Amino acid sequence: MPTRRLMPDVIKHQDLSCLPPDATARDAALLMAERRIAAVLVTTGRTLKGIVTERDITVRVVAAGLDPSATPLSAVMTADPDTLEPAASALAAMELMERHHYRHLPVAVDGEAVGMVSIRDLFAVVRSHLEDEIRDREAFMFGSGYSAEATT
Repeated sequence: MPTRRLMPDVIKHQDLSCLPPDATARDAALLMAERRIAAVLVTTGRTLKGIVTERDITVRVVAAGLDPSATPLSAVMTADPDTLEPAASALAAMELMERHHYRHLPVAVDGEAVGMVSIRDLFAVVRSHLEDEIRDREAFMFGSGYSAEATT
């Protein structure tokens, strides 16, 4: 896979979904439902404090019997999550996410949240790369200047 950077090659023009640590699990669930996303960054200003995913809400709140309206994100978030910088490669993100079983990975610069990459974003990059490879191989095998006739 060619070297594609997280920003701007994989994610661009992203509207971050952030909530403060004192927001509730219900606030996070509502924001996720409204934006049709599966993770929210927990920030103070733009400073990344943690991440909360739909899995966190399910396991750490609902299954634990906590009241979503009274449970602050600070109590159920993954604090100080792993991050990558915008110049990191898509491959580096994929390897980190696979190794730790993440589906979402914050992108940060000096502790400031600037984006979030999802496994779906990376899948789209891999798919695009594979489609390009197939097109190139078909062109090589079936024409577009590579045949013996083209050189005579």
